[in-house]
Amino acid sequence: METREIFRNLSPLDHRYSVSEKAVFDALVPWLSEEAAIAACLKAEAALVMAHLTLRGGESAAIRAVLEKAAAETSAGEVYAEEEKTRHNIRALVNVLKTKLPADLAPLVHLGATSVDILDSSLAFRMKGACVHVVLPALKKLERQLCDFTMREAETPQVGRTHGQHAVPITVGFAAAEYVARLGKSIIEIERLSNQLKGKLAGAAGAYNATSMMYGDPEELERVYLAGLGLEPSEHSTQLVEPEYLLRLLLEYNTAFGIIANLADDLRNLQRSEIDELREGFTAEQVGSSTMPQKRNPWNSEHVKSLWKAFMPRVVSFCMDQISEHQRDLSNSASQRFAADFITGFCMALSRMSQVIESLGVNREKCLANLQSGGGVAGGILAEPAYILLAESGVSAAHEIIRKITLAAEEQKISFAAALAREPDTLGAIAAQLEKLTYIKSDGTESGLKSAALAWFENPGQYRGLAVKKAKELAVKYRKYLAR
Repeated sequence: METREIFRNLSPLDHRYSVSEKAVFDALVPWLSEEAAIAACLKAEAALVMAHLTLRGGESAAIRAVLEKAAAETSAGEVYAEEEKTRHNIRALVNVLKTKLPADLAPLVHLGATSVDILDSSLAFRMKGACVHVVLPALKKLERQLCDFTMREAETPQVGRTHGQHAVPITVGFAAAEYVARLGKSIIEIERLSNQLKGKLAGAAGAYNATSMMYGDPEELERVYLAGLGLEPSEHSTQLVEPEYLLRLLLEYNTAFGIIANLADDLRNLQRSEIDELREGFTAEQVGSSTMPQKRNPWNSEHVKSLWKAFMPRVVSFCMDQISEHQRDLSNSASQRFAADFITGFCMALSRMSQVIESLGVNREKCLANLQSGGGVAGGILAEPAYILLAESGVSAAHEIIRKITLAAEEQKISFAAALAREPDTLGAIAAQLEKLTYIKSDGTESGLKSAALAWFENPGQYRGLAVKKAKELAVKYRKYLAR
């Protein structure tokens, strides 16, 4: 078989990313490469021979060893060379395999099967293997890292943001817990869907025509055949396995891909110079710019987002492959092959995101400074509790009153607490509510009560609701799931 220098390959997956993400690439090769596809078809053909022998009482460990040896000795190059003659990939594979088997076994190769009995079953075997051995371990590694980061930063104060503007205080761990929860549920679903992948041995139109000529119960042959691949039969088959089994798995991959792309965006934005709350790890010799020596770009997070942009649209093709005319057409024969590219791109993005989270630094001083700045009005993000407390005291126009105080603070370039101090009646009502909720303690005087309230409003980190509790609960919950 022809060998090629990797930099002469056309896909970036096979040169640029096979080098930078070598461990991921090497882990996927046994499942997603063309060599793996042919090996899986050979495994399926061997499983079919063994199924015939099982039903006929002729199976043995010795025969299994002969079949496995023949499959191992059949190369992708031989099959491709034979296909140049047959113009049919499975017939080529069958022809080559038969030449390597004794005369008594060769007639059983492919007996009763149509090509897709082999292709769809071997595809399910490979997709399940790639999921169990590569995708899920990568996802669970990232989830563990996110749980650890969430727990570590559960109490680190941070300003929450909506619409790109400061909203109310949260914590760094609470922000990370969003992705713990979202990715955790996706992992559970991917695990479930990978176990739902099915195969078939139902013949040319799915009605078991060929195998019913050999066995009274052709479905028993199908069950035995698929058990050899660790699969179960599709509930109904045409010439194809019902496409939704694989489609649902690929769609859930895309859901998880979108979650980590969203995380990448958040991390990238929090590394902006004017925000500077997070920082990707940089090696001693790493360069951020070819001309600006000071740059420390969030390039790994950007890389994850870029891979998502490249591969997310492939899902359209997967959805289009759901449709086949009558019992089968060949309109999925090329497009379905690119599922391997999609899964590879997804795994490489997972690997890169793991590297980001593993070395992610938190600038706690800047987190606190941003929180206290209130988006331009120091303490301004505590306008919400001021409004809530004032309304709770019975003031119907509480929202408008507090809104005007924030405007005054902005115009006069003073803190929200300072502007609130200029409204003694409002401050008094708010302070009374704070004391009732035991957020502050009074020294028994009105001025002492107001002073305690103003001190509370000068420390926005105290107003964080259930952020710490939720962050820790979610980290613990999904750690337990991963430990199962």
